[in-house]
Amino acid sequence: MFKKLFIKKSDKVTIHLFRSILSSNIAFSVDFGILVLLTEVFHIHYLVSNGIGFITGTTVSYVLSVLWVFNRHSVQSRHLEYWIFIFIGVVGVGLNEALIWFFTEHAAVYYLYSKIIAGCMVFFWNFFTRKVLLFR
Repeated sequence: MFKKLFIKKSDKVTIHLFRSILSSNIAFSVDFGILVLLTEVFHIHYLVSNGIGFITGTTVSYVLSVLWVFNRHSVQSRHLEYWIFIFIGVVGVGLNEALIWFFTEHAAVYYLYSKIIAGCMVFFWNFFTRKVLLFR
């Protein structure tokens, strides 16, 4: 079972989803860490810090997706694939920013909690869009 979940290539959506959740948690940790570092230590506005963290986390997510999560690629060019992945991520950034702004400014949720809520919501956008467009 360990090899199925973590090592062997698989075409099963459930394995992809499991691996995507793990890789997204790693990418989210990078994203979240950058948000906290830039906002709390360097006093950069939380929405700017969030954008920088999200883009960095998206790059980590791409590398893990290509190397570990998915084994089939719909796009032959890795360069084009990366840019489509980034485009999906940019839409994700927009959703993420809007959700964090809404929860923080209008629902009076602490910005780090808003980040967690938004991250969970945007995960599903990213996974299913990338699965359909890039990694069938």
